[in-house]
Amino acid sequence: MDRMIQPTSQAFDAQAESPDHGAPPSATILLVDDDKLFRMIMVARLKKLGYRVFEAEDGEQGLAMLRHLQPDLTILDWMMSKLSGPDVCELVRQDPALKSIQIILMPGHDRPEDIEEGLDRGADGFMSKTASPQEIGARVHAAHRTTALLRNLACAHDVIKAKEQIMLAELQSAALFMESLLPEPGVPAPGIQLSWHYQPSLMLGGDLFGVRRWCNDHLRFFILDASGYGVSAALRATALITFLHSDFLLEAVGSYDPSAIITEANRRFPLTSEGEYFTLWVGDLHLPTWTLRLASAGHAGAILCSPHHPSEWLSDTDMPLGFDPESTFTTRPVQIQCGDRLYLTSDGIDETLSPEQELWGKEGLQDVLERDAARSVYEVMNHCVQASCAWQQAEDFPDDAALVCLARTA
Repeated sequence: MDRMIQPTSQAFDAQAESPDHGAPPSATILLVDDDKLFRMIMVARLKKLGYRVFEAEDGEQGLAMLRHLQPDLTILDWMMSKLSGPDVCELVRQDPALKSIQIILMPGHDRPEDIEEGLDRGADGFMSKTASPQEIGARVHAAHRTTALLRNLACAHDVIKAKEQIMLAELQSAALFMESLLPEPGVPAPGIQLSWHYQPSLMLGGDLFGVRRWCNDHLRFFILDASGYGVSAALRATALITFLHSDFLLEAVGSYDPSAIITEANRRFPLTSEGEYFTLWVGDLHLPTWTLRLASAGHAGAILCSPHHPSEWLSDTDMPLGFDPESTFTTRPVQIQCGDRLYLTSDGIDETLSPEQELWGKEGLQDVLERDAARSVYEVMNHCVQASCAWQQAEDFPDDAALVCLARTA
């Protein structure tokens, strides 16, 4: 058996000749066989089919050339010195960079156990050394089509991943904008402490809330829920929160009355053609008298916890926004005393399900709020989130989770 000097990368290129016809100009085949005469005959046949052909005289050299060239197709003799054909197959399949390369093994005998071993170790097909020129052409063309398909799929996957990265960056930018719409924790008005926890189920959430001072005497706050998920819900929620934050809201509504605000929102945000809608809770706190006036459009997430009287859910059964343009909404007053804590919550907090599909519910949330009433607001809110997560045995919420606390401190 003749020996060959290990080729350099320049020698690899020197081995191949330009194709005559049939195969694409870039289509390459690596032939690995320790029989020099067989290689000469096979190379002539493959070049006649239009392929650029490279040769290696043993498995070790063939593996090195395969890794460097990454040909469209590799044809391997079964029995060779240093590394056998199945050994080369197995090593190639361990390298993710070579996964698209098709490998045809040439076993010495057409035995079922050889076919089984070859397939198990990574071969894509088999060909006898005595195959006719017609069979050689058919098998080589079929293998090349498979390689082309796999590489096209890999390119498409890379394009998709690149677009996903662009979309992810855009979503992150949008999420930062959404967060900028949320109020700063702290003291929005004398005697009021604001705290909140917010965890959207996706990068963009459709449950938002706001707190804003009106002149010197009024503090307006709200929580809304856009039906649906993702970008669509977030965009619609942004539109509604922009309306509620508008400097011209008082002029558009004509009063500080929460039911008037909801009535105007109901007119401006009808049910979409896809059936998407909002629920909304609005409160207006008159600071000189500590009188809270509130109204709700299908949003049930407000509970007043007080050291002076039992906890009370501040919610009504009015319709969500947009179902009926003629809907009327009612405002009711509640007196806020020193030490009271008003919690606004999205249904993502209390509507978590256990692995047995049991609802945690408002009762579970209320139990935590009342049990920890003597603790700081931050501790209470953390315990609520932890209890909801423990109930569902998961750290991520299936829906947007928002919990806001307005505590009267003086």
